[in-house]
Amino acid sequence: MSLTECDCSTYIPFQKTGFFSTMMCDYIEKSDKLTPFYGNFPSIENFESQIKLKQQSFSKDKRDILVDALKRQYQKTDVSEKTAENFELLLRENTFTVTTGHQLNLFTGPLYFLYKIISAINLAEELSLKYPNANFVPVYWMATEDHDFEEINYFNFKGRKVQWNSDQTGGVGRFSTEGLDRVFEEFQKHLGTSRNATFLKDLFTNGYLKHNNLADATRYIANELFATYGLVIVDADDVELKKLFIPYVKEDLFNETSFKAVSGTNEGLERNYKIQVNPREINLFYLTNDLRERIIFENEKFKVNNTNIEFSKEEIEQELEKNPERFSPNVIMRPLYQEVILPNLCYIGGGGELAYWMQLKEYFNSVKVPFPILLLRNSVQVISKKQFGKLESLNISLGELFLKQNDLLEKKVTENSKVSFDFSSQKKFLEEQFNDLREIANQTDISYVGAVNAQEKKQLKGLENLEKRLLRAEKRRQSDLVERITNIQAEILPNLSLEERKRNFSEYYLEYGNDFVVALKDKLKPLQLEFFVLVK
Repeated sequence: MSLTECDCSTYIPFQKTGFFSTMMCDYIEKSDKLTPFYGNFPSIENFESQIKLKQQSFSKDKRDILVDALKRQYQKTDVSEKTAENFELLLRENTFTVTTGHQLNLFTGPLYFLYKIISAINLAEELSLKYPNANFVPVYWMATEDHDFEEINYFNFKGRKVQWNSDQTGGVGRFSTEGLDRVFEEFQKHLGTSRNATFLKDLFTNGYLKHNNLADATRYIANELFATYGLVIVDADDVELKKLFIPYVKEDLFNETSFKAVSGTNEGLERNYKIQVNPREINLFYLTNDLRERIIFENEKFKVNNTNIEFSKEEIEQELEKNPERFSPNVIMRPLYQEVILPNLCYIGGGGELAYWMQLKEYFNSVKVPFPILLLRNSVQVISKKQFGKLESLNISLGELFLKQNDLLEKKVTENSKVSFDFSSQKKFLEEQFNDLREIANQTDISYVGAVNAQEKKQLKGLENLEKRLLRAEKRRQSDLVERITNIQAEILPNLSLEERKRNFSEYYLEYGNDFVVALKDKLKPLQLEFFVLVK
């Protein structure tokens, strides 16, 4: 089935969906409360100064090392003409990257994996039009060193949880793909025999059953979906790339640089916002094939937590020089590592990611690395034409769909009722009467003012309770409408949350094939900073 987009697709302000944090809404609105915690705001004009900033700090040697690493990592992957061209462009001093990152979720995990990458691709293309004297390359940074396997070992498909069980430990990129044949056997039962189903089966098989580790498998899948657009996929778990990071690792081990800088930033940020991550004295892990444990400093020794491994200062410095790949940055240092090894201008992420990036600007300043532009990724809600028709019949706008369910039901039941349940005028009248009573009390016996206030509060509370009881009664009377609204909202928003965090791309690919990716690519505008509703 082909996907034809309805002209009723629309953009909605992030703030009106109710699903984005106060910090992200303030960021989009350029609130003064957040200005100290980021550099250039994500507008097309601000990239000019960001280009100059990065160009001055990124050397030719780094470009050579980066491209050599990429070519080595792609040896088992078919490189598209566009991606190969981007490899060569990265050697030039006028080429820059726009980057998004994501965990190695099984079969891409939640839908927003696609939205992140398409945001990066579209931004690179938009920058190329605005700045024709420079080149821009979209990058997907694989979180290969992450060790939170429970976060990535499943995806949801049509309400079913497809899960991979494994007792492996360490950085997930190095995990063997053993056992994924059993996952495939279960998954393919629900796909059918269509052309799109065959593509999904081949994608899973060629990705997971023909590659030995999770990093190679994920690279294959992302490359199959996006290579035509020149996407470059980076695995930072690489000894040559880690060598570039040695000076910053030393800073953290011996001077606690990140801890001091981020702790200072947090004091200012937490006055208005919840802190996303807290720094440790050392923000590094020790990484081997089956181990990723924190490095701690205790009793004048550098120790690897939960092991017997320990080093003196001289020994850990020797270990770093000899085996830099064993030093893995945590969430505080990973962004710095990215900016050290890439000629990057912009990081594209979700609200939670950008929240912890906001904690890092002073850290970047302290180690003299340019802080990138931070861009909130595109978010999308997909609605079928049939679902859109149901919303229209219920007189629910696309904006109203995102109201909290109780608020939506109250609004629509009230609109559909012959009587009003808004007692605002009665409350206003009551308040006026009690203002008069307070004036009388003030002129006769001021001790009665408290009694007047208490009675006012009681009367207003009584009106509110009556309002709620009448509304409940009206909901019972309009039970069919309530049920229809409840059902369509739950159908579109699984568990009343954004579908992009719950559903997997395979559900839509099964129905629409690559037209789904093409439609997203055509419509998503990363710098518009709004939520997109795709009616198909």
